[in-house]
Amino acid sequence: MTVNGAVAGVGQKVDPDSDSVEIDGIPLPVKPGLVHYLVYKPPGVISSAADPQGRPVVTGLVPPEPRVFPVGRLDEGSEGLLIVTNDGELTNRLTHPRFGVEKTYKVLVAGLPTAAALRRLTEGVELDDGPARAVRAKVLDRHGDQALVEVVMGEGRKREVRRMCAAVGHPVERLVRTAIGPLRDAQLRPGKWRPLAIEEVRSLYEAAGGIWEDAPPGEEGSP
Repeated sequence: MTVNGAVAGVGQKVDPDSDSVEIDGIPLPVKPGLVHYLVYKPPGVISSAADPQGRPVVTGLVPPEPRVFPVGRLDEGSEGLLIVTNDGELTNRLTHPRFGVEKTYKVLVAGLPTAAALRRLTEGVELDDGPARAVRAKVLDRHGDQALVEVVMGEGRKREVRRMCAAVGHPVERLVRTAIGPLRDAQLRPGKWRPLAIEEVRSLYEAAGGIWEDAPPGEEGSP
């Protein structure tokens, strides 16, 4: 363990307000007042702290204090796991494309994707805002004229998975985010939340590569 970059001594005291604590190069979130919630965002809820149209927002699903913000976004019609926090450092690491923290989705699509269609997803398709590609894509199940596809992404542009699937001829009928990096919770129900354990928070930092010395400062706001 290190404190402010130096190896910690036995019995050394730490000031959580000012000291930076790391274990095996991974930050330990010890600053007072930090909260980390895992939320299952239902369809129809906006991934925001406020909505000018008065639609329900994901921060309305968690305690009102302290003020928190969603990490990244799921579009209004999509559902699944979303982190809500006031930890600006973690928000930056999970949303900045340099870190490439993987997000996993189960996607119900129209039609039965061929091996060639799946290969297009991983090799890249051209979208109106540039090329996009999945890290991995595989069919989990086929039923009638629909298929359940697992898609793993290393970035998160607006409606990217939906647009990619449509581009290969398989429009999305339902999209569920099932994992953020190593973080999963198959028991969490739509509209529910739970606090993250400190080990889970550290695992997210680890998935983002641990220390990044020249990272831009995180902002405690909507990414």
